[in-house]
Amino acid sequence: MEHNRHHVSPAEAFALVPREQFLPADERRNASSNVPLQIGDGQTNSQPSTVSDMLGLLDPQPGDRVLDLGSGSGWTTALLGVLVGSRGHVTGVERYRRLIEQARTSLRQAGLGDVGIGNSGDSGDVEFIVATPGVLGLPEAAPFDRILVSAGAQTLPRELVAQLRTGGVMVIPVDGEMLRVERTGAEDGDVAVTRHGRYRFVPLIRD
Repeated sequence: MEHNRHHVSPAEAFALVPREQFLPADERRNASSNVPLQIGDGQTNSQPSTVSDMLGLLDPQPGDRVLDLGSGSGWTTALLGVLVGSRGHVTGVERYRRLIEQARTSLRQAGLGDVGIGNSGDSGDVEFIVATPGVLGLPEAAPFDRILVSAGAQTLPRELVAQLRTGGVMVIPVDGEMLRVERTGAEDGDVAVTRHGRYRFVPLIRD
């Protein structure tokens, strides 16, 4: 595949990364349904329309460093890997080790390269990391160009804003509303926030 010769759109990424590859066997028959699907441990694979909306708001660019917080099945992480291209890097962070292992397997089976090693050029360098209890995000690897959060927060987490570079963008559901947060300056409070409708997500867990 030569899809990194241009800026891949979210629609093209969806065509390149089949959802069914990232679902449990008993849910694969439902992959084309625009509904969230259970992946175990009380977590879900978000419905395609929601993922498309979030990727559109995030607007990842070739070469970006991206944090995918609450990576779950790894499907969105893989989509991000395609969108950032071979010079980009995506880190999926998930608190459930079983989901991390399954995501790594799914990524390989989808033919998108070796996890965390740099790959065939079909997607950016993608890795999955088990979340550290009590730590939100991945501060030791910051700053990121983009942060995608696939779990609902009660308030805007300032510790995640701090992990954005100036000019970076985070997309996160807060109190049931999708926010696009752009860091506009060096201080954590230097942000521009826009609101993009109501969504339902599993809760963002910090412990």
